[in-house]
Amino acid sequence: MPLNETQIERYSRQILLKELGGAGQEKLLDATVFILGAGGLGAPAALYLAAAGIGNLIIADFDRVDLSNLQRQILFATPDIGQPKGETTAKALGRLNTDCNIQVIGERVTDNLLDDVLPRCRLALDASDNFATRYMLNAACLRHKKRLITGAVLGFEGQIATFHHGVNPAAPCYHCLYPSPPQRGNATCATAGVLGGVAGVIGCLQAVEAVKELLGIGQSLAGQLLLINTLDLVFHRIRITKNPTCPTCQRDSSAPAGFSESS
Repeated sequence: MPLNETQIERYSRQILLKELGGAGQEKLLDATVFILGAGGLGAPAALYLAAAGIGNLIIADFDRVDLSNLQRQILFATPDIGQPKGETTAKALGRLNTDCNIQVIGERVTDNLLDDVLPRCRLALDASDNFATRYMLNAACLRHKKRLITGAVLGFEGQIATFHHGVNPAAPCYHCLYPSPPQRGNATCATAGVLGGVAGVIGCLQAVEAVKELLGIGQSLAGQLLLINTLDLVFHRIRITKNPTCPTCQRDSSAPAGFSESS
């Protein structure tokens, strides 16, 4: 559908970008994105995707707002403490942009739920906080051939990776990257701490990568893991290789499992 005058003004700074333009903005308004988690990563990602004019956001989070969330989960404010995150998220995003249709899932995510939701989406953002959920979303994205952008933060460090499920049969999946949870896999923001701005950096990068994937612009992060150490301000990008014995994607490959440094 062509942009109306209000939309042209609202998104004017994006439309000016030669990589996006009016046609690109129309694609964003037609797109549907799934975000699993409305916390430290999901909050900034959802805010910037709604602001960018993503037409439909499906956000899953069954938790309630806690005082300790407010240091980094910027969708929420002090009066929201005790309220369901999903409903509060929908209200905040609705105030930001009425162009964006928000669907909230306020229950724990299951395989059946993902099988219902993902066919309606162009891509998924993993903004969860545990490996079991990440593995489940990865497997569901593989089943439905949906691109996945996953992020994680802890302390002063963050990481982001993109997986092109359904695009390249030789591409790795999240389970290839982490055949099992790493030694720090049980550590969480609640037990090890996190600087709020680090979550903001990774969540914003997830939003940027989502827009790029939706429009097919720029260089994709697919097959690569970007590691960020904000304490030393060091960025390191490594190449993810396919695991030929991965229990999730189970495709033949002669490449060694895990990851290696990229050039």
